[in-house]
Amino acid sequence: MNKIIYVFISLLLTAIILISCGENNAATKNDKLSIVATIFPEYDWVNEILGDKAENVEVTMLLDNGVDLHSYQPTIDDIAKISDCDMFIYVGGESDGWVKDALKNAKNDKMKVINLLEVLGDSAKTEELVEGMQEEEHDHHHHHEEITEADIENRSLSDFSGEWKSLYPYIDDLGEYFEHRAEEDDDKTTTKETYIEKYRTSWFCEADKISVDGNKITFAYSEGKTYSADYKYSGYRIKTNEEGKIASVRYQFETDSDDAPKYVQFNDHGHEPQKSEHFHIYFGNNGFASLMDSKNNPFFVKSALSTNEILEELMGHEHEEEKDEHVWLSLKNAEILCKAIADNLSEIDPQNKDIYSANVSTYIKKLSALDEEYKKMANASMRKVVLFGDRFPFRYLVDDYGIDYYAAFVGCSAETEASFETMAFLSKKTDELKLPCVLTIEGANHKIAQTVVANTSAKNQKVLTMDSMQATTSSDVKNGVTYLSVMENNLNALREALN
Repeated sequence: MNKIIYVFISLLLTAIILISCGENNAATKNDKLSIVATIFPEYDWVNEILGDKAENVEVTMLLDNGVDLHSYQPTIDDIAKISDCDMFIYVGGESDGWVKDALKNAKNDKMKVINLLEVLGDSAKTEELVEGMQEEEHDHHHHHEEITEADIENRSLSDFSGEWKSLYPYIDDLGEYFEHRAEEDDDKTTTKETYIEKYRTSWFCEADKISVDGNKITFAYSEGKTYSADYKYSGYRIKTNEEGKIASVRYQFETDSDDAPKYVQFNDHGHEPQKSEHFHIYFGNNGFASLMDSKNNPFFVKSALSTNEILEELMGHEHEEEKDEHVWLSLKNAEILCKAIADNLSEIDPQNKDIYSANVSTYIKKLSALDEEYKKMANASMRKVVLFGDRFPFRYLVDDYGIDYYAAFVGCSAETEASFETMAFLSKKTDELKLPCVLTIEGANHKIAQTVVANTSAKNQKVLTMDSMQATTSSDVKNGVTYLSVMENNLNALREALN
């Protein structure tokens, strides 16, 4: 019944979106170009590049109510605007996980889509933990985006095609991985041997190798027995966690053969059609329900992998690196991104490409000039380190000018309460470095920064704010706020913090 309800809601949303797109289509296509930008910097850059031509273009900033990138969820109206726009600009990090589904509903097949992280390519940075920084309080193991049943799609056996081998026979060769797990465990009594025994149970599987070819699955057992059969798809089953949220989806296949296992479930942490890189498999003859209660979690990887490659696979599976999304806080990045926006704008409106080219050249000169001011400031500063009693979204900026930093949390952290250890570390470091200021980001609550100051010896450091532009609204734009004005104010705050 729940599945029917979810499907109904999904169809209803799609219908609303299509109707909305149909109503907007004539106005958008016949009168003005439509550009949708998720955040303020993108919105401001577009308007700078448009210049006097802005009156011929409808530019929308989606995050316009003070909600930052990490908390935003699109409304039906937002999806409708994206569906029919001529250009869509978004950051492309983990916070934008909703974009993929939004673009599935796009009616404009000529839409230009700009993913800022993709534009930057290898120069995009991953989030980093520096000394004293508090880690997120969540499980880093098998961390996957939260999904609802409405997100789940049927899959075919071809997603799992290929030759696969069980990790169970390789347990004794994977000591480096188990040692790593023990080192990361909060329970310091847990050892490498503890993990080896845990996975000797968890990864146990009667089959050493499995091959999937077309509709056929072949099971090869350690004693030399092999069983093959054709399987047909039998839907999926959901496994939930203690909070009632979807933990995993198992895709089910069954056979009429009396030789091979009758019931098989695959789980590769996916919920839509895609080629599997590894999977957990459950099989037997007592029905799918009994497989859901299995205490084992057999792990299979591609047969061609060497032991070292298996280790890399496991380490990568444990630590999927998150990109630092705050790319706009680098003036050098801004130059690259504005050029990409101008190039795409010229393609959808070639009649005015010379204007866009001239406008972006003028704007890039302003960005470059401010970049030089930052360089002069950093070179002339007494200090080369800042300390944030807050999240730290400014890694791109400080890296540009050789400035070190300490902070309470990474830039994309959802944490709002710092631990005693984090507070104590930051206060001690403020004393040790004789820092005149503790920095924080925009927002009314600067409690962490104030507490850090209160626990220093002098207790007289200024609390200064740097604006990461994650809460800028159209009201701020009307009051004259621009990307350049914010970055100029950030320069002033940084100058004071470093002197």
